[in-house]
Amino acid sequence: MKVVIIAGGQGTRIASVNSEIPKAMIPVCGKPVIEHQVELAKRYGYTEFIFLIGYLGENIVQHFGNGERWGVKISYYHEQKPLGTAGALAEVADILSDDFFVFYGDTVMDIDMERMMTFHRQHQADATLFIHPNDHPYDSDIVEIDHDCRVTHFLHKPHPEGFVSNNMVNAALFIFNKRIISSIERGVKSHIEKDVLPTCLKKGMGLYGYISSEYVKDMGTPDRYYQVCQDWESGRVHSMNYEHPRKAVFLDRDGVINVDEGLVYKPEKIKLIEGVENALNYIHEKGYLAVIVTNQSVIARNLCTFEELDKINATLETLLGKKHAYIDGIYQCPHHPDSGYPEERKEFKIKCNCRKPAPGLLLQAAKDMNIELSESFMIGDRLSDVQAGENAGVKQSVMIPTNESGALLETLKKILLP
Repeated sequence: MKVVIIAGGQGTRIASVNSEIPKAMIPVCGKPVIEHQVELAKRYGYTEFIFLIGYLGENIVQHFGNGERWGVKISYYHEQKPLGTAGALAEVADILSDDFFVFYGDTVMDIDMERMMTFHRQHQADATLFIHPNDHPYDSDIVEIDHDCRVTHFLHKPHPEGFVSNNMVNAALFIFNKRIISSIERGVKSHIEKDVLPTCLKKGMGLYGYISSEYVKDMGTPDRYYQVCQDWESGRVHSMNYEHPRKAVFLDRDGVINVDEGLVYKPEKIKLIEGVENALNYIHEKGYLAVIVTNQSVIARNLCTFEELDKINATLETLLGKKHAYIDGIYQCPHHPDSGYPEERKEFKIKCNCRKPAPGLLLQAAKDMNIELSESFMIGDRLSDVQAGENAGVKQSVMIPTNESGALLETLKKILLP
């Protein structure tokens, strides 16, 4: 199976770092960023590459040659005119494998490629998009997915005033099947995100979002470049690969992240606790995942639908994004054990293993995100939260006062030691 690396960009936004070499050749901790990508793919057994080159592309050819020095095989397509991120793919259609990875040459990353490929094959996808939360969703391209992770909409920046969405950002890292090539007009400049993928969606092709909190960042501006260099040198880039067990802080939602004024059954009732963004940023600075685990009996009580609950969570994520903060996942229990009310949804009025104090939500998150529970923490504002953490086997489970500004951050500073 092949890896296509799109490395034809001029890098006008990052020209102040180095304007004399292609963007993909700018060094990160002593090696060109594209070389880090080759080494990542080889780790997972991918040894055949196609480099799509353009501006100053001879620098790339001179450095890599046929790839023999790295134990891989590299072929090249040198575009004679700019074809965008998609146009050159049509030119190399004859030498593509049935499924192939697509990397952008200005991306610093370390991901479990085999895990993503397994997802792609399980869904028999035409395209799999790596999507993740970030701290600036308001100026990012958003991907909306359904509960099977199938892409339903693309929401491109700039977003309108009052825009609300889940924080699922397109990271510009893909697995494509060759069927995608039929949606690319040969010889015409086009772009993957703005042209090809929306066309495929309209055709009803199978596009899926692979959700991950692994490290994938473009270094397209000087500020981002210096940040990714720092992250690489500190080991942050490698440590976030899902091959390695991650540590997490599990958080209750109502009363810990947003103000608890009773059951939240409509988006207007979501209001952030003052300063909660600082607590979430602190969690990420310390290298932990921030995962919400919440009982949401509003479903069993028939106060709202799953679609409305999704809108509530999207509102929460939007408010956090405006404050440059994010969460890595939301796990929720829709059940309630007490039945016998005329307005209830009987199918959800059951005893389950996911309603806290049962540990089901934490166990599912741990499975999905390779979380080491014994190195993780649970923080909530009720005894049931504390018990859920203990039942899941976390390192420490802590209760904080409901709705208290600063309580979460103060607790985190005590338990997340350097």
